[in-house]
Amino acid sequence: MARDNIWRREMRLILLLIASGFVMGALFGRPVWGVCAALIFILARWSYQLRAVHRWMAEPSAEPPETGGVWGLILDNIYQLQRRNREAQQRLETALDYLQDSLAAMRDAALIVDAQENIAWANDSAEFLLGIKFPDDQGRPLVNLIRSPIFQSYFEVGDFSNPLRLLPISEGDRCLHFEIARFGAGDRLIFARDVTENYRLEQMRRDFVGNVSHELRTPLTVIKGYVDTLQAMDEFQNARLQRPLEQMSQQTSRMENLIRDLLWLSRIETVETLRKTELLDVSILIEEIVVQLGSAYPDREIRISLENDVQVRGDRSELHSALSNLIVNALKYSDSEVVVTCCRHEDRAVFSVSDTGIGIAQQHIARLTERFYRVDKSRSNERGGTGLGLAIVKHVAASHQADFQIESELGIGSCFRLSLPAAPVSDAS
Repeated sequence: MARDNIWRREMRLILLLIASGFVMGALFGRPVWGVCAALIFILARWSYQLRAVHRWMAEPSAEPPETGGVWGLILDNIYQLQRRNREAQQRLETALDYLQDSLAAMRDAALIVDAQENIAWANDSAEFLLGIKFPDDQGRPLVNLIRSPIFQSYFEVGDFSNPLRLLPISEGDRCLHFEIARFGAGDRLIFARDVTENYRLEQMRRDFVGNVSHELRTPLTVIKGYVDTLQAMDEFQNARLQRPLEQMSQQTSRMENLIRDLLWLSRIETVETLRKTELLDVSILIEEIVVQLGSAYPDREIRISLENDVQVRGDRSELHSALSNLIVNALKYSDSEVVVTCCRHEDRAVFSVSDTGIGIAQQHIARLTERFYRVDKSRSNERGGTGLGLAIVKHVAASHQADFQIESELGIGSCFRLSLPAAPVSDAS
């Protein structure tokens, strides 16, 4: 309201000056000259005030000039905006200093890369983990300092939805875990963590499982051979001995399957980071699996719906294992018809296995891909499962940059879906 009053007073002053000039000019018989003189006075007054504003704008740190009227209002608004901008800038600088101090105190390497992919800032840990020293390397391209082709490809593609684990190439190298987030106008915040110890523990665990499984295979084969021999001998063809021998044969077969899956899972983990380049037709692979399983489950119905020429690049044995595990899982743990589909959706090859069985409760779905996790242990033992099928599928999906999804609802059924990057049409042709 006060601002409106200032404007009204200014307009009244201008009209009063023009009217005064008209009256004074009329007294001398020149009213137009009087009006012109009044306008010149008004312009001279505004020019003086504009000059004062210009001088203050050239040195904004000084106090604004003392003036009244509209120009005082304008100067006051400019001064208030200027003060708010200074306060906001100070807050931003304080927040940036606090953020940089926090990042500098981290044991993980932290870097800020600008939109031109040049290093804008880095903490001290970046020199220890990545060999990047700030401020010496400020303004240099990041890909010139981190020369790993895997990292350069990951960084240039720009898909940071999944972190990158850079495995050691030779003895003494570190295993680094990279996470990248975009912010601002194309800038990127990069975190690099040393996970060498975790990597070595995982390697030790894989080696232990592989070695133990391999060592158990030989004595188990001997035991199974003797059990089969005893079952075939006439001296053991009586009801009192046949039952224990059958149980021994079943359990040794179960152990053989378990060791086979453990060795296979260990092998998949070992080559998980290697590129899979073989061109495969998923539809043909599924048809082969369904034919193989038809003889093992003659009383079960498998309905397939396949598109032709759905091709991917991958490892045939790994994909065969993953797809067959999903189909076998549906055949074992549901009594309804199993539906197998394969189609191409945009740039993905989508494979799914669904049934209308009893379904799975939601609290179990997140843990289904864990090793040896069972929804119903007694039911799994009766069906002869090893508890490793879905774990194998998860690792095969990871090694093929695929998405593995499980949808299920109690009393309605389940759907297991594997979505792989489809081979380009040029490759397929």
